[in-house]
Amino acid sequence: MSTERLTPLLVGPCPAEWKQPYIDEVTDLLTNGFVGTSLPHQTENSETGIRYLQGFNVRPNKLNLTRTTWVTHDFHAKNRKSQLREGDVLVVQSGHIGTAAVVPKEAAGSNCHAVIICRFKSEIVDPDYASQYLNSSIGQARLRGLHVGSSLPHINTSELGRFKLPSPPLQEQRKLAELWLAWDAAIQKTEQLIAAKERHYSHELSRLISQGQHPHAHVGAFAEEVSARNRGGNEARVLSVTNSRGFVLPEDQFERRVASADLSNYKVVGRGQYAYNPSRINVGSIARLDGWDDGVLSPMYVVFQLGQAKVDSDYFLHWLNSHEARQRIKNSAQGSVRETVSFSEFAAITVPLPALQTQTAIARYLNALREEIDLLGRSDAALKAQKRGLMQKLLTGQWRLPLAESTQEETVEC
Repeated sequence: MSTERLTPLLVGPCPAEWKQPYIDEVTDLLTNGFVGTSLPHQTENSETGIRYLQGFNVRPNKLNLTRTTWVTHDFHAKNRKSQLREGDVLVVQSGHIGTAAVVPKEAAGSNCHAVIICRFKSEIVDPDYASQYLNSSIGQARLRGLHVGSSLPHINTSELGRFKLPSPPLQEQRKLAELWLAWDAAIQKTEQLIAAKERHYSHELSRLISQGQHPHAHVGAFAEEVSARNRGGNEARVLSVTNSRGFVLPEDQFERRVASADLSNYKVVGRGQYAYNPSRINVGSIARLDGWDDGVLSPMYVVFQLGQAKVDSDYFLHWLNSHEARQRIKNSAQGSVRETVSFSEFAAITVPLPALQTQTAIARYLNALREEIDLLGRSDAALKAQKRGLMQKLLTGQWRLPLAESTQEETVEC
């Protein structure tokens, strides 16, 4: 279903028996958190202070409490309007606009800053269902119609109050929320496992390479710059290098073409060669081309390849991901007029370089760790895609969950 035509008042296809009340009709409280500066009232004492939740704490369907601000009891007592209860739904007003999460038991009694508080009538709306709906692709598409402001878009509390919330019977809401929360739990466990595997990889990377008692060699002893220019016309594959994803197609990263019309001066990069943007902002983002046979890069990039010296390319790529490598590259930029890293400066960096056989053994082990992380990443992406598809089916009424016998004859099982 296309979400382009959905609006705060146009909910799109959904079961005919679902009600469509405005949010302000099904809430006992609809207001925003404290607006203004809370700095004079903040305290570092988490034992005696009151937790103060802000927009950055609100993530889709959960609160991230790892980063918390605290305010004084006096401030909390004077701002009763923004005091939170378990089950309140918080909606971000600016930044990640429309992102919603339910206040859990451990955050009850907190105060909050510049987020919308929705205290739904418990006999009409299940808060977990409401949060899940607002964070769905359908809900987010509709919420975009409430954005106001150009330089810093945000949502007004009164406007959110006139947002129609498709509302199944309460029993069905709870079953839907229970199903979606189970999916969220699987996603969260997968992401926690990924984070643990990443920590293990970093530890092993440091143990085997960075902290190893290996002899060092300058990058320039085994790598050479490549400056071949594109002479194949303007139909060449234009690539970019990112911090997190390595080589990408710009249209995938930026959703638009960012290359010049004339590609004749672009640098050619081939499979197995390396490239990086020498500007300080992307220092440390050095990638090897593995996904394509060739491509072209903006002239600003530095392209290089490993020479004839005995260096394992996978070993070198792992070292580039290490904290040591990033720190050395960052240090080489300090003092530069434009804070850039030319290839000559990069070539002067030293790399721990054991015998080739040892490099290969280390690389194979680290490759296995990375492959496991990549596999978990694909599982995580698949779970998220499955949940999106499931919500699409259930929110549009294409699939229905079986309910109790008293209402089962009115539903169609998935």
